[in-house]
Amino acid sequence: MKAIALEKYGSPDDLRLVDLPDPKVAPGEVLIRVKAAAINPVDWKLAAGYLDPIMEVRFPLISGWDVAGVVEQVGLDATEFAVGDEVFGYVRKDWAQNGTYAELVSAPVRTLAKKPAALSWEQAAGVPLAGLTAYQTLKRLGVDAGETVLIHAAAGGVGSIGVQIAVALGAKVIGTASERNHAYLRDLGAEPVTYGDGLADRVRELAPDGVDAALDFVGEGAVAQSLPLLKRPGRVASITDGQGALEAGGHYVWVRPSAEDLTALAQLADAGKLTVHVDKALPLAEAAQAWRLSQEGRTRGKIVLMV
Repeated sequence: MKAIALEKYGSPDDLRLVDLPDPKVAPGEVLIRVKAAAINPVDWKLAAGYLDPIMEVRFPLISGWDVAGVVEQVGLDATEFAVGDEVFGYVRKDWAQNGTYAELVSAPVRTLAKKPAALSWEQAAGVPLAGLTAYQTLKRLGVDAGETVLIHAAAGGVGSIGVQIAVALGAKVIGTASERNHAYLRDLGAEPVTYGDGLADRVRELAPDGVDAALDFVGEGAVAQSLPLLKRPGRVASITDGQGALEAGGHYVWVRPSAEDLTALAQLADAGKLTVHVDKALPLAEAAQAWRLSQEGRTRGKIVLMV
């Protein structure tokens, strides 16, 4: 099979389109013919060695954890799926090596769910990591109908899905974003505010009594900015500033694969309550360019590789 791989820790310049053996399919796994694989910042951070202290990485490394595709082979005792099933998933295994930037990927059934029919391959590939991150963060904070939620980086891959899930839960959403993304956030159901100096005042104009919960999907001091706005201490969660969130009595969220949570996201999509804005779709061979775009930090929604 063809895949994008690195021989050692490196940068976008080190990515190569290579021929590698087809993956083995272990018990409890299926083999997926990849249609699309989404880019996440963690992909190039992992490849640069930033996660080496906490995660085993083996080379050659095929990057990517998000996938949408068709089941081509079923492993022993993988009764949840059949050949021909359209699936999507967050394919994170016990170590990083055989990722989704490839024509084929083997995936444990615990990392997969049936692809939502309402989404294209590109859109479905953009859901798993970002969608699970948003969904699990909202669950950790116990967000419910009638509450007011502040979402930082609301126009990004995680934030834009988080906005839609919170709206589907019946929450009022205030989302931080640059002015160029304000109309986009309104379309998703959020009330946008510009980040930067004076953010707290702008939020209080929309929520004079404060917010019930705050979700930090960007870092850059977002946890500290959120604390004075909370009605009740501790209802803050971050995916980037773990120390800040924990010291405030809140939560540090590192996304976990979950077939159950993926199924819930698929149901939201098929009910018309969740979609994915694909900012850019590039062929597999242009993975390096996709990483460079991701590193600029200006993506609205998701960047996706078509396989």
